[in-house]
Amino acid sequence: MNGNALKVLEKRYLKKDAGGNVVETPEEMFRRVAINVALGDKCYDPGTDCDATAREFYEMMSSLEFLPNSPTLMNAGRELQQLSACFVLPVEDDLMGIYETLKNAAFVHQSGGGTGFSFSRLRPAGDIVKSTMGVASGPISFMKVYDASTEQVKQGGTRRGANMGILRVDHPDIMEFVSCKDMEGAISNFNLSVAVTDGFMEALKNDSTYQLVNPRTGKAVGEIRAKDVFERVVEQAWKNGEPGVVFIDRINEHNPTPHTGKIEATNPCGEQPLLPYESCNLGSINLSLMTKDGAVDWSRLGDTVKKAVHFLDNVIDMNRYPIPQIEKITKLNRKIGIGVMGWADMLLELRIRYNSMEAVKLAEKVMSFIHEKAVSASSDLANSRGNFPNYKGSTWERRGIKVRNATLTTIAPTGSISIIAGCSSGIEPVFAWRGESEQVDETFTWEHPLFAEVKDLPFLPEWFVTASQVAVGWHIKHQAAFQKNTDNAVSKTVNMPIEASKEDVEEAFLSAYSLGCKGITVYRDGSRVKQVIRKAASESPAHGDGVLPDIIDEKRVKVDTKEGRYYIHVSHLDGEPKEVFVTVPPQGASRPWVECIARLISQSLRHGVPYDEVLEQLYKSYLQYGDITSPLLAVNKGLQKALESLGREVRFKSLSCPDCGGELVMEEGCTKCYSCGFSKC
Repeated sequence: MNGNALKVLEKRYLKKDAGGNVVETPEEMFRRVAINVALGDKCYDPGTDCDATAREFYEMMSSLEFLPNSPTLMNAGRELQQLSACFVLPVEDDLMGIYETLKNAAFVHQSGGGTGFSFSRLRPAGDIVKSTMGVASGPISFMKVYDASTEQVKQGGTRRGANMGILRVDHPDIMEFVSCKDMEGAISNFNLSVAVTDGFMEALKNDSTYQLVNPRTGKAVGEIRAKDVFERVVEQAWKNGEPGVVFIDRINEHNPTPHTGKIEATNPCGEQPLLPYESCNLGSINLSLMTKDGAVDWSRLGDTVKKAVHFLDNVIDMNRYPIPQIEKITKLNRKIGIGVMGWADMLLELRIRYNSMEAVKLAEKVMSFIHEKAVSASSDLANSRGNFPNYKGSTWERRGIKVRNATLTTIAPTGSISIIAGCSSGIEPVFAWRGESEQVDETFTWEHPLFAEVKDLPFLPEWFVTASQVAVGWHIKHQAAFQKNTDNAVSKTVNMPIEASKEDVEEAFLSAYSLGCKGITVYRDGSRVKQVIRKAASESPAHGDGVLPDIIDEKRVKVDTKEGRYYIHVSHLDGEPKEVFVTVPPQGASRPWVECIARLISQSLRHGVPYDEVLEQLYKSYLQYGDITSPLLAVNKGLQKALESLGREVRFKSLSCPDCGGELVMEEGCTKCYSCGFSKC
């Protein structure tokens, strides 16, 4: 366990005496939690011996294979005994209800949980209040009241509360909501998300208007152009990372207990949609430990999933809930959320680039396996303990699957527990090889352990990529791949470089919807003065600043074109392409722009852009602009041949026919396919 892990544990998790001195070791904390949670077995068999289960739980946590959410580590076996991290509380459209929820939220925050609220039931600002003949102040005003209260309540004495504020896109106050955190520091204890409907997305697609509805009356009070709202959301997200969006209709489409009510909100980080008064217990498997001999260790992973389901189901029974309504709803549905952390580390161990289809396909395979094993383990518990009480009428009953838990999988951000585990957070790419982060009112510095092993090389291996090198599309593809086999939702921030455009943000939102995600959050690096995680102030050449040594090896490939013979020179370090030079015949009219393209390719390669993407873009440009740019194909072909001679796997076979996949040949300055007759001329 590294120094940062110990700092976090001592600050927030380990027992302290009356003087604030730490009186517990990490091993004793894991033992305390394991013994306490294992006692849940006695709820079903009072005479059972819990020692074996406690040992199993202890080994799973102390080895850092699996860690539960923070409140379980903090509170299990102690006086507070509140073990859940995620809560959703309803906000009713009357003063008594609003302040009753505020009181309940204070109890949740004090016990270590985070709360999500939908303010969509509140009448809009300026609407009538019949009891006083006054005017309503609207949902944003009450959100500010909740924010001020949260500021005063410490979570278990260790951290400030976290909230999610959600407003439906058809609420009359939507534009004010989108902009209410325009000034940095405003409503600082809330994350904001717009609840986007399918109807809104259809109106956006058709560039049409949609109706705004007063929740008090249920009647339309006006229309607004969908594109105007969307552009405002994009503008604010580009400016400072908020609001995010949740696709509320899609969330309810996957609600496992639709007969018990509609889902209106999520927990603070957006990965856990919950019914009003519902809570959920989360835990994450450390994928960085789930490899063996260069492959995924499926046996170890499956065994860990089974133990994690048992652990989290026991947590539901051992929990001391803040208010009775939460205990009732939680035990009726018994939702748990097994997720992952260390995904980027697993890819590094397997030598797979984060921004590759190989990684995306593995993401889907890993999460499919986890979900399958979780369902199996929950079914085993259902056989001995019974289905969850709201099972009748659930989607599980319709599918004929017995389960103990209404939901089983959730991908959480794992901010603190990934520091304890010493792995990358959630499913995010590595943010930076060296950096700083703000946690529990303290600044932590880090250096990635795998980077430490290779940092003396002149360049990092191809599979060493950071978030700034991952294009928007790859972020969304990863999130969608994990979402396919996740019951709840996926917490994922699309980290963008400061140069990212509003069009990039727009692409992220639209792609997330089209690929089946349940929500999306973006953040442009440096768009806030106060940033929780940041790169180290200085970066070495190995970070990708493009500096090459004076002497470097080269591969030369000759390619015939309509202008004559091109010579493609590919400089490389340890088989990794870093520069491309092109020798063009003296009579070649394309010389200036071919040299320009070669420089751009070189710059891209030196800064970590995967060569497959370079090849693909060259070929797409050729197909788009026709024969006049056939030198593009020559550069593409030469680079591809050079890579293959270096032993690099070229996943994008750019010289195949776009119609049939057959081999393309160059004749008389034109590409042709003899298999199907395709020709660019």
